[in-house]
Amino acid sequence: MKTALFVLLDQYADWEGAYLLSLLNQRDDWQIKTASNLPQVESIGGLQTMIDFKISEIDREFELLVLIGGNSWNIHSPELYRIIEKQLIRGLPLAAICGAVDYLANHGFLEGYRHTGNDRFLWQDYPNYQTPENFYERQAVSDRNLVTANGTAALEFTECTLQLIGDSLIQSKKEVDLYRLGYYGYREKYGNPFVQ
Repeated sequence: MKTALFVLLDQYADWEGAYLLSLLNQRDDWQIKTASNLPQVESIGGLQTMIDFKISEIDREFELLVLIGGNSWNIHSPELYRIIEKQLIRGLPLAAICGAVDYLANHGFLEGYRHTGNDRFLWQDYPNYQTPENFYERQAVSDRNLVTANGTAALEFTECTLQLIGDSLIQSKKEVDLYRLGYYGYREKYGNPFVQ
């Protein structure tokens, strides 16, 4: 069983991970776990979320590390830094969206990767962000083991992350298209998703 660990800080953006969470959680070979610096966090939308792991207790690697954005990514946590550093150094899949990408930029984790985010203008005072030429004005960007996305890119983020963990381009697009096109648009393009 593969594990996707979602880092959810207090005031996390619940819409950013919703599609990816639901699609992975419906698979037989994946399980979802959550991590934070608090035992319970509240999303921007008011969802109360019980956390599986405190960040300080994590001592293993995960098949997928997902950093969901929100209003608390100005966090100072050596443990979180080490978890992200280890994931990237070992070439393991990491996906970050919105404020979590700001965190990566601020801590130098985007260096050497093609990436995107909310706006590189926001990072102009980050001393560890040295390669603005690698910023692409796209909803989501995938480079090797890293997916980055802006806060309005939940669907593109999901599609790129599914590809990152091994789904084909066609398979990931088809899964996300149900939400992108809506039921009737999807049915017209692919057929009825509820009829096997």
